[in-house]
Order: sequence, then structure tokens, then C-alpha cells
Amino acid sequence: MIFYLLLCVIVLALAYVLFNFLRIRKMKEGTAEMSEMAGIIRSGASTFLKTEYKTITIVVIAVAILFSLFVERTSGVTFLAGACMSSIVCILGMRSATYANVRTANRARETLSIGKTVKVALCGGSISGLSVQAFGMLGLIAILMISGGIQPGAAGGGFLTSLDVNPSIVRITTYSLGCSIVAMFNRVAGGNYTKAADISSDILAKLRHDMPEDDSRVPNVVADFIGDNVNDIAGNCSDLLESFVATLAAALMIAATAFGNIEGGELFGAATLYPLVLAGGGLLSCLIGLGFAAIRKMGDNPSKELNLATYFSAGFTVVFGLVAAFLIFPETLELTDAFKVGRLSPWICAVLGIVSGVAIGIITEYYTSADCKPTKKLSEMATEGEAFVITKGDAIGSRSCLLPIAVIAISLLVSGFLCGTYGIALAALGMLSFVGTTVSIDAFGPIADNAGGLAESCHLDENVRVITDKLDSVGNTTAAIGKGFAIGSAAFATVSLIVAFVGAYHAGAIEPVLNIANFIVIAGGILGGALIEYFSALLTDNTIESARLMADEGDRQLSVPGVLEGKVHPDYNRCIEMAARQALKKMLFPSVLALFIPIAGGLIFGLDFVGGILIGATITAIPRAIFMGNSGGAFDNAKKYIESGALAGHGKGSAAHKAAVTGDTVGDTRKDVVGVALDIFIKMMSTVANTLAPVLRNFTLIG
Repeated sequence: MIFYLLLCVIVLALAYVLFNFLRIRKMKEGTAEMSEMAGIIRSGASTFLKTEYKTITIVVIAVAILFSLFVERTSGVTFLAGACMSSIVCILGMRSATYANVRTANRARETLSIGKTVKVALCGGSISGLSVQAFGMLGLIAILMISGGIQPGAAGGGFLTSLDVNPSIVRITTYSLGCSIVAMFNRVAGGNYTKAADISSDILAKLRHDMPEDDSRVPNVVADFIGDNVNDIAGNCSDLLESFVATLAAALMIAATAFGNIEGGELFGAATLYPLVLAGGGLLSCLIGLGFAAIRKMGDNPSKELNLATYFSAGFTVVFGLVAAFLIFPETLELTDAFKVGRLSPWICAVLGIVSGVAIGIITEYYTSADCKPTKKLSEMATEGEAFVITKGDAIGSRSCLLPIAVIAISLLVSGFLCGTYGIALAALGMLSFVGTTVSIDAFGPIADNAGGLAESCHLDENVRVITDKLDSVGNTTAAIGKGFAIGSAAFATVSLIVAFVGAYHAGAIEPVLNIANFIVIAGGILGGALIEYFSALLTDNTIESARLMADEGDRQLSVPGVLEGKVHPDYNRCIEMAARQALKKMLFPSVLALFIPIAGGLIFGLDFVGGILIGATITAIPRAIFMGNSGGAFDNAKKYIESGALAGHGKGSAAHKAAVTGDTVGDTRKDVVGVALDIFIKMMSTVANTLAPVLRNFTLIG
């Protein structure tokens, strides 16, 4: 009965998605030039994804076959289901954004109203956000309904092997892993594409030729517009869907491990049902929050309006979670070590996650918003030159790590004390229980950014660009907040997945313990930390090399007679194809690395080594990702603060502006390539380890 109620909520959310999509399509695109440029962006983004998915499809099918042959017979199908759900969401999000961007610019052109323009961008973003949560839940609930739910005592194996695995658990982990692998490909390839185009555009326009940022004479500009959609929309959708599904899967796996052997089964049923109901209540809360934003008359403060939607969604999720806890868990639930305060325990853990998510968002906004002291100080430092900008930006990024990690640590401690590992998993899920609103507001940023670019390249009135620049600055902050949510939930989920992995490896009566004083664990931990640094360097090198090649190509085209004078159009397609070719060529190795490391380490050295890798990678990745996201966001908004004329005597084209552009160029790769991929990297390794625990238990060579 509960499953059918959840399906009704999902259908309601998807109906609202369809309504908004049709509503966006009916809006006017504006001038003929705007319509033409929007068509080029839409076509380029679609072409990139089609080419990318030729590689993704081959890898996904190959991995699915291996799962069905060697792990569990139906696990290949569930792996494909996860990959399909992630793909649907990123394609739908990208398509809606490429329709919403030009309509946002046109609404600004027609009304010169910030409030009315915000509504169009948020309408486009809500298609992405609600799709993430709805499709993520749809696939998981369908798997549970078809397979008869989670069965703690089940056993099964692959077509060619007979392993001691629980089919219902493996189906959940492989579904999550299918979402993860698509997210990794999208983030790595999309990040390389968009930042290579963005960095090369900034270098050409602002540093080499003193031109406006989105001047249509710069051939790299259109590739930059396309990149906003293939990474910041499509990549972000698959990223946050992966985060949401991974936390939900972790909660279900922990529930099965912790309560599956308790006599009677009532507590087991409640513990596995509560995460699903919490996620469903969160989706309904997102509908309420976004619906309120849609009908409310918005003012000229976009941040306030977007924050209200977040607070409404979070508040209703808290209420739904409390009601669900009292309805689902038995009234006779004792105050045990597993539930320190009875039926309130799981709800408090979920609330801790929700509060942590909101708190991390507030902290992130403080360190990255152009309205707050750190970014203003960074913009003032630009008057002293590039070295001061980079050094100050690094200091802001490093300082911004302490409070979010303290919030995460406190929530981990309290939720673990109240409900053990199950509580930690619920805290992670609580943080992402209203991910529909989080992604909607996150997607608002790239849509506004594209709208501003269209206003510039299509020569709209300067007043239009003032509006879109304001929305873009807010969008940079909302994007940084979204990254904070993702890495925060990754911290919770990875802790849960590590414990689940140790428990799955030590099947039977052996107590699941990982001794961190063991030299094998320490060796794995050191390697795990080094892997994060290597992965970060790999993505950075790939992106900056692509940017260099694109900048040189742009310079070559600008030297063609008539291009700089605006009499001859540059060859946009050549730059688009170059960005796509470089991104696709360099996406495979980093993406497969997260699959290979746990398998190779586990097969050779066993549980302790893999556990060490997961712990070392997680401890290193969390502050690294926060540093990358927040320093990059501060660099970007410091540049925009100067461009807005807020720093007296240092506007566009000044030495301070060029120093800030250099900082933004450094920050681009940090926040939109490396930072956003690290949370996927650690969750993907943990999910692979959980999925293959039975294999590693039977086939380890040394450990």
C-alpha cells in the first residue's frame, strides 16, 4: 500500500514537470537573433550528449554483463536501470534548460523585472530538480516491488558463479552503481568541455583582446554556452541523482544488515520502509515549496525568494518525517542502543541531516556570495594584483572548510549515538530528502548564466544584462550551496557504505571490525588519500590542456580578416567540435579509475586494504571538495562584484578586473571540474566495494 502511495507522489511530481516543460515551450524566444543562437546551443548540447553516450553505453553494457555472470543474475538489469534513470534525468534537464535560457533572457528584455525573470529561470530549473528525485525513487521502488522487497535471508549468485550474496541487496547496490557510473562520465566529460570553453573564452576576451565576456566575435563563446548545459545542468542532474540514490540505498542496506536478524521482523520492516517514506515526503515537500515560489509575487531580491523555497521544502520534510516515524515504527519500540529515544530516534537523525544541509548552505553562501565580507575582501585584494587574489582566494577556501566539516562531524556523532550506523544513513538521506528543491535552485544558475550570455551576444539593451548578471551572481552562490549539499551527503553516505562493506565482507558470526591501527589499513588509507590528489590533478591537467588548445584556436580565428571587426562570423562549429573531442577523449580513464581501484585492491589485499582506501579517500576528499567549491565560487563572484561596478574606480577592463579574471580562471576548474567529481569518486568506490564484497570474500589472494 505504501509503495502505491509513493508512486502517486512520483506521478504527481512528474506531472508538474511535464506542466512546466510545456509552459516553458509556449513562452516566446525573443528576437530572430536570440532564437538562432539558442538553436545553436540546443543542437550543440544534444550532439555532445549523443556522442558521449556512445562510449557510456558500451561501458555500461559490458559492466552489466559481468555483474549478471559473476555476481547476481538480475544485477545487470538493475545496473542498467540505474544508468537509464540517470541518463533520462540529465537529458531531460539539459533539454529544458536549453529552452529556458533564451526565454529567461527574453522575459528580462520584455519586462525589465528581476522578479518575473527569476520565475522563468526557476520554472526551467524545477524540471531538472523534481526529475532527479522522482526518477531516482521511481527506479528503486520499481525494483523493490518487482523483487518483493528486501529479504534479509535470501541467497543467490550469477549465471557462471554461485556466490553467497543477498539478491535484494545486490539489486539495490547495482542500481545505485548504475547511477554513479553515468554521473562520473557526465561530470568528467562535461566538466572538461565547459571549463575548457569557459577558460579559453575568458583568456581571449578579457585578457588578450579586451572584449566583453560573451562577445559573439569570440568563437569559443558558443561552446561555453553549450558547456553550461552539458555540465552544470546535465552533469549536475546525474550527480545529485547519484547522491540521492546512494544515500537511500545506504539506508536500506544498513537497515537490512542491522535489523534483518531480529526475531519477528516488525522492526526490520519499519526500518526499511522509513527511508522510502522520508524520501517520498521530501518529494511532496519539494512540490509544495516550488509551487509556492511559482505562485508567489517575487521581489527584487532573488536570494531571498530562492531561500524561501528551500526553507518551505525543508520545513515540510521535517513535519512529514515526524508523522512517518510515529506511524511506521512500532509503539512498543524500546529505548535500546539502536534507538536511544525510541520512535523519535530515526526522525531526529533525519532532522540532523536536514539542518546540516541548510547550515552548510548558509556557511557556503557566506564564503561565496558577493554580498558577504569574504568575497568583497577578495575583490578589494584584486587591486594588488593576481598573486594577492590567488593567495586570498586559497585562504578563503581553506577557512571555509572548518565549519561545514564541524557540522558534518557533530551530526555524525549525534546520529550515530542515537541510532548507530542506521542513524548516520538517515542523516545523509535527510540532507538530500528535499533534493528536488536543491537541484531546482542549483539549475537556476546555469540558466541565468546562459540568459546573460545570450543578452550579450545578441546585443540586447544593457539594462537586460544588469538583470541577468544579478541572477547569474545569485546562481553562482546557489551552485556552490548545491555542491556543499552533495559533498556533505557524500560524507554521511560514505561512512554508512564503509560500515556496510565491512559487515558484508565479514558474513556470518564474525563481528564486523576494521582495525585502523593495522598496517594494511594504514597503507590503504595513505594510498586512498594519494588517489584523491592524483584524481584531482588528472582532471585539472586534462581541462587546462583542452583550454590551451581552444584558446590558440580562438586566437587563430580572431586573426582572420573581418572577424574582430564583426563583418565575418567565426567558425563556432570548429570550437564546439574541438571541445567535445577533447572532453570525450579524456573522460574514460578518470571515470573507470573508481571502478578499478576497489576491485584490484580487494582481490589482492582484501578487506583491510580496501577499507583503508575508502577511509583515506573520504577523509581527504571532503575538505578538498569543500575547498575547491568555495574558493572557486568566491573567485567567480569577486570578478562579478568588480564587473558590477561595486568596487569604485575598478570596473571592467581595469587591472583589478583582469586580476580577478585570473582568479576566476583558476577557480573554474576547481569548482566545476574537480570539486564536483570528488564526491562521486568516493561514493562510487564505496558502492563498488559493497557490491563486490562477496567476490572479494571468496577470491582475495593475500589478505
